[in-house]
Amino acid sequence: MILTALHDYYQRLVEEQQVPLFGYSEEQISYVLVLSRDGQLVDVQDIRDTSGKKPVPRRLAVPQSPKRSVNIATCPFWDKTSYVLGVTAKTDDKAKKRTPLEHRAFKDLHQQMLASETDKGMQALLIFLDHWSDAQFQESPFTKEMLDSNMIFRLDGESGYLHQRPAARAALARMLAGTDASEGNCLITGERMPLARLHPPIKGVKDAQSFGSSIVSFNDDAYLSYHGALKKLRDKKKENDTGANAPVSVQAAFAYTTVLNHLLRRDKHNRQRLEIGDASVVFWALARDSGSAAQAEDLFAALADPPTDAQEAARVRTVLEGIAQGRPLRELRPELDEETRFFVLGLSSPNPSRLSIRFWQTGPLEVFAKRLAEHYADLLLEPLPWKTPPAIQRLLYATAALHKKKSTPPALADEKTLAKSLPEPNVEKNISPLLAGEVTRSILTGSRYPRTLLANVIMRMRADGEISGLRVALCKSVLARDRRKGVKGIEEEIPVSLDKESINPGYRLGRLFAVLENAQQAALGKEIRATIRDRYYGSFSATPAYVFPTLLRNFNNHLSKLRKGDQKEERIAGAIERDMREIIAGLDVNSLPRNLKIEDQGRFAIGYYHQSNSRFTRPGEDSAGEDSETQQGAEE
Repeated sequence: MILTALHDYYQRLVEEQQVPLFGYSEEQISYVLVLSRDGQLVDVQDIRDTSGKKPVPRRLAVPQSPKRSVNIATCPFWDKTSYVLGVTAKTDDKAKKRTPLEHRAFKDLHQQMLASETDKGMQALLIFLDHWSDAQFQESPFTKEMLDSNMIFRLDGESGYLHQRPAARAALARMLAGTDASEGNCLITGERMPLARLHPPIKGVKDAQSFGSSIVSFNDDAYLSYHGALKKLRDKKKENDTGANAPVSVQAAFAYTTVLNHLLRRDKHNRQRLEIGDASVVFWALARDSGSAAQAEDLFAALADPPTDAQEAARVRTVLEGIAQGRPLRELRPELDEETRFFVLGLSSPNPSRLSIRFWQTGPLEVFAKRLAEHYADLLLEPLPWKTPPAIQRLLYATAALHKKKSTPPALADEKTLAKSLPEPNVEKNISPLLAGEVTRSILTGSRYPRTLLANVIMRMRADGEISGLRVALCKSVLARDRRKGVKGIEEEIPVSLDKESINPGYRLGRLFAVLENAQQAALGKEIRATIRDRYYGSFSATPAYVFPTLLRNFNNHLSKLRKGDQKEERIAGAIERDMREIIAGLDVNSLPRNLKIEDQGRFAIGYYHQSNSRFTRPGEDSAGEDSETQQGAEE
């Protein structure tokens, strides 16, 4: 089903001329060797894109490259300098032995392909290869910068390249038709066609080898099906004829790999590619026309990875709020096609040469939009710890070890706070691959979040003391979704903002801990080396009965110190004491829980966040007043 969907998408892209035809692929080309009609080198043109800070190769449609790793296999009419010119920047003994063999392979291929060609461009290429010597690379216009770059050919005075000439296309077609692949029924098209023994490489997947990896591959007899093993026995001339085990035609294999390489391209304008954890995620839409499909893809990209631009972020919020209110997508975005079908594919690389399917989801665009809106509704927390809804990747950063303990109290996010919350380099390596895939799947399917997500976030908060708004929002989202799904044991509603009426012990204890911390900061100042959050958050959130007596003694000392101060400190002490009485009124302090279960530890974090940030509520609101005065006094 995945390969069939990719094959169908390829047909649409071919019609729009966004991907090359069969036998061609988009590759990164840097230089053009300009030849005269008698095969002399006239010039070397630099065609790299210079619009950025440094020149980058230009992507051009050229004859498809063969699958190679350590083997020597050349590309028709183009390749890197070691194949085309017999020169390389590598100086080790292996490169010195290999480079002449690579250049010989390039010459042999073209001599075989073009032996009977009368086209002037083909003849010029053969003459050039016959007379070329690697010593000529030391002369102008060649430079060391050109070494190991990809090069193509062009005749002097013409705008097109040699591989675009009708004679070159005909020669390439003859070479492809002359393959010794066996015929069979293609699983994708259903037609009887030559089967691909090796599928073209797929490039651009995170952590995979740079020259490409495979989704479909078998490299040992043990992995062949019964039918494939019999077929190999019948035809002993063909070694590793694994096409019979996964019969895909040469054309269909080219189609699905070409469209995947197109979707996975690392291009700043490519909005159809995301990186989530260790997975490279691609998505596409099929609609009545290309414009509607592009609009659907842009909308999904904005919902899955919200933009940082304020105006664009506001548009995304409007769509999310409208969907949450039950409004159909066609009212919010009339330009979208109701029949749009959407596809999301997550690929990862368990080892450099193999790719695995991390997740695969299909369905109407409106269903995906609704599930993403539900996800952001589950995350909703007040005061908001972000200015734009967090992308999935940013949520996963909150589950990883940050390597550095941050003592900044949770607060309403501003630019400086957001900058501090960004992960340190390579922190993504600490994201659990399994957790990343499960979280993404739960968002796309609307199912429960993985059970390990709540435990992972709580463990991280206890380990590094970072009680960030993002982590608290994750706790809230897990509990809110479980309650909506009717999970047993989660009856009380999960509050979005400060709820003074909640009697849940975990939530109340979290609020209590925030008041105890506030008293310490008000009495000793904010510049103390370690707050009670640094020392006691983990133990109090898990085993409150054992820690509360110690915290209560400290609280009484801090309150006594404030009462001995000036009038302002006395008012702060009174406000803190009123908060303390209000919270304890809903608790039995003489029989606090010895242990809080994992769900109540999540509520503890939510209560702590709400109480700590209650100073951000506007004057006149129910949750303002005393809390505002208390927190402002603590800051001063």
